[in-house]
Amino acid sequence: MGTFADDTAIFATHANPTTASRNLQEHLNTIEKLLKKGKIKINETRSSHITFTLRKESCPAISISQIVLQQVESVKYLGLHFDCKLNWKEHIIKKRKQTNLKVKEIKRLIGRNSNLSLENKLLVYKAVIKPIWTYGIELWGCASKSNAAIIQRSQSKILRTIANAPWFVSNHTLHTDLNIPYVIEVIKERIDKHLNKLVSHPNPLVTTLTQPMRNRRLKRRWTSDLHD
Repeated sequence: MGTFADDTAIFATHANPTTASRNLQEHLNTIEKLLKKGKIKINETRSSHITFTLRKESCPAISISQIVLQQVESVKYLGLHFDCKLNWKEHIIKKRKQTNLKVKEIKRLIGRNSNLSLENKLLVYKAVIKPIWTYGIELWGCASKSNAAIIQRSQSKILRTIANAPWFVSNHTLHTDLNIPYVIEVIKERIDKHLNKLVSHPNPLVTTLTQPMRNRRLKRRWTSDLHD
């Protein structure tokens, strides 16, 4: 179980979907009894049930207070969008849309007709826009190259607007002249810092996250694969 402020996530894992749901239901029943003693009400309508699996079938339904929880294909938790196959595409697409909306809001500052200097435009980009798509990058950074490219195309377009560059200027020239790293370079840098912190973390449960993954499926990348 993971808890942050008023957001709580309860996990159950098992090769058998029915067993996984049964274990999860037992845990929910225990929590429900404790909450009733404390006179705390659960908002069932804001709770959801998701099955993370590469198989076609989902885990059987579970309930809280005799109300069956809605089974969803994706769920948002602490600002991250987790899809049932954990390929991060939905999260990346939502971050791209969020970035585009923010660009429209500050178009007068970083647009082609802005009176700000190029240096100040880049400062605005780094302070306002970049934090949007880099949030949680230590996790979604292991997404496939095609999914990560969605963010890269968005960033190259923004840099072209900031520099007021014509169409024939290459993206490589933009990133080089503006000294802005590519998305994949940002991913590797942030993951390196993250994993280095995990190695020296005092909690032994955290340090296990740095160990090589076992039972890997479909040759899917993990963040540790990008660690130098």
